[in-house]
Amino acid sequence: MKYDRILILLTPLAVLVLFELYFFYQKIFYYSILLAIILILFTVRRISKNSEIDKSWWNFSILPACFLFSLSIYSSLLTNNLYIQLLFFVNMVFIYFYLKSIYYYLIRPEFYKAQTIENLSSYGNFLVIFFFSSASYGLQSFLNIATALLIFFILLLLALVVYQVMWANKIDINLGFIFILLLCLILVEIAWSISFLPLNYNVLGMVLAICYYILIGLTRFYLKGKLDGKIVKLYLFSGFISIFILLLTSSWI
Repeated sequence: MKYDRILILLTPLAVLVLFELYFFYQKIFYYSILLAIILILFTVRRISKNSEIDKSWWNFSILPACFLFSLSIYSSLLTNNLYIQLLFFVNMVFIYFYLKSIYYYLIRPEFYKAQTIENLSSYGNFLVIFFFSSASYGLQSFLNIATALLIFFILLLLALVVYQVMWANKIDINLGFIFILLLCLILVEIAWSISFLPLNYNVLGMVLAICYYILIGLTRFYLKGKLDGKIVKLYLFSGFISIFILLLTSSWI
């Protein structure tokens, strides 16, 4: 257990070092990302292995691996070094708090704060969708990638993210499976539709992320039997107002 606590500190720092290496030596970009993901998987697996609560380390690995991967792809499109370093710092902090939370949940439950993993899952996956979809739209513009291929990769990520949310909220996968399919289908249709809008890739990514947040929030409350009129109005009103303001204040190409 002592080594697990050390890993919680060392893993985020090691990931930061790997990110800094590819920042200065772009040729090792893929190797750095692969090593960082392997390190995350190793740490999560070790923590889960020593737990008597839940040993399904692959479920705990989805969020940090997707967060790290999507953020790294997104950062490769940025030209402002300050923003890139800020993202590297955000990545390190997120990984630290996530590893710390699952350590408390699996090993020291007396220190675990209720809903921590659920909250990290909610906000973390929102950023995952934003980073990955923005990067995908950006790569489509810069590299002329076919829209169908772009949508395929977004679909794969959406499936992982929606499944992770269902698992984190302890929703029976047999009950949630049909909703995973429906949400992925709806969000892919939205992703395909907005890909034709003449907008900056960051704006497109944020629009898709907001749509995801509305749909996953309503679905989560519905499956947990807590959905009511106030929650529906809150998600729809805040979501559509955010999209409206975003589109109104954005520069159309």
